[in-house]
Amino acid sequence: ALPMAERPRSVPRPIRHGIEFRNVSFHYPGRDEWALRDVNLFIRAGEKIALVGANGAGKTTLIKLLTRLYDPTEGQILIDGIDLRELDSKSLHAVIGVIFQDFMRYHLTVRENIGFGQVDALDDLLRITYAAERSGAAPVVGSLPQGYDTMLGRWFGQHELSGGEWQKIALARAFMRDAEVLVLDEPTSSLDAETEYAVFQRFRELTEERIAVLISHRFSTVRMADRIAVIRDGRIAELGSHAELLALGGTYAWMFNMQAEGYR
Repeated sequence: ALPMAERPRSVPRPIRHGIEFRNVSFHYPGRDEWALRDVNLFIRAGEKIALVGANGAGKTTLIKLLTRLYDPTEGQILIDGIDLRELDSKSLHAVIGVIFQDFMRYHLTVRENIGFGQVDALDDLLRITYAAERSGAAPVVGSLPQGYDTMLGRWFGQHELSGGEWQKIALARAFMRDAEVLVLDEPTSSLDAETEYAVFQRFRELTEERIAVLISHRFSTVRMADRIAVIRDGRIAELGSHAELLALGGTYAWMFNMQAEGYR
């Protein structure tokens, strides 16, 4: 378990300035190689930022440090100038909503699968249906025999959803949260490009006043972010808007053109 502050502080709500990674380096316990090295990044309040880079470049590690699954080996992460280590971990987790690639599939009803995003609102069906509408899960639920009371998952020989359907349920779970910061870690890998684009546009509208961090391999989605950080070998190699990074003609431009070629 990570050390607790003697007098933990609450996370500022709303976040007024932003989140700062200051000279952050990290290696996983028991490993010598650095997962992140000397990362400096300031995410402004309300900003949408995308992280791109090869698998294993350090993108997900950044998120694990932001949610304080780990503490940096060196450097610090601050929200509105307060080190994460000084914050109450419960209040931190209430403020940051994350959907990881390996999103959970609970062998429970649809209502519970979505409601777990905000456990104290499990009985609030209005809020659950609203979250499902925003995530695109509502039509999926509409096609199930008992709607929101349908049991999901193979365990009970009940309804097993497709990967894309499960992802819409997982997104609905995130939209249940009253989070200041929403993180989508390849949230839409089993959605087709068109659906992903629609989900992210909806996501942009939903997070208008909030910070959003997006990890995706699809540039149609990534280019909608305000700024894009290219992570290479645990460092930020390039940082800027889609247009700025294309003009730079570096890694991002190369990756973008490669993918564009593939679509032609």
